[in-house]
Amino acid sequence: MPRQLGELEDAVMTRVWEWNRPVTVREVLEDLQQERSIAYTTVMTVMDNLHQKGWVRREVDGRAYRYTAVSTRAAYSAALMNEAWSRSDNPAAALVAFFGMMSAEQREALRDAMRIVLPALPGDAAGAGPDASPEGGEAADDAEPDAGR
Repeated sequence: MPRQLGELEDAVMTRVWEWNRPVTVREVLEDLQQERSIAYTTVMTVMDNLHQKGWVRREVDGRAYRYTAVSTRAAYSAALMNEAWSRSDNPAAALVAFFGMMSAEQREALRDAMRIVLPALPGDAAGAGPDASPEGGEAADDAEPDAGR
């Protein structure tokens, strides 16, 4: 499971993810310097560390490297959430608490994601999906997952 990125690692990866193209240390440095004073060698070390950790791949371009993200920020965020959730001694309670912290916009994004992830069940009217009533073919909450095996 991924370890949470440090502050500078996250600042570098944010640029790599947002730009969505191969980037050089110099490009990242120049953008970071708009916010803070930072040395070329510091950015070079961070990008090398990100490469060693598997967050970016790199290709030689003249005397420099061009770095590209290995996965998306969404995949990174999902892995962190999954890691935190899997460490809970009560995953259901953790989810309830997490949902309680969500803004209205986040809850709507969750509903949208659930519509995408959960396929319509056979017999559901027009793909009613996760909001379907039990009469529409939803499985009972207390059904045995291994029943019939």
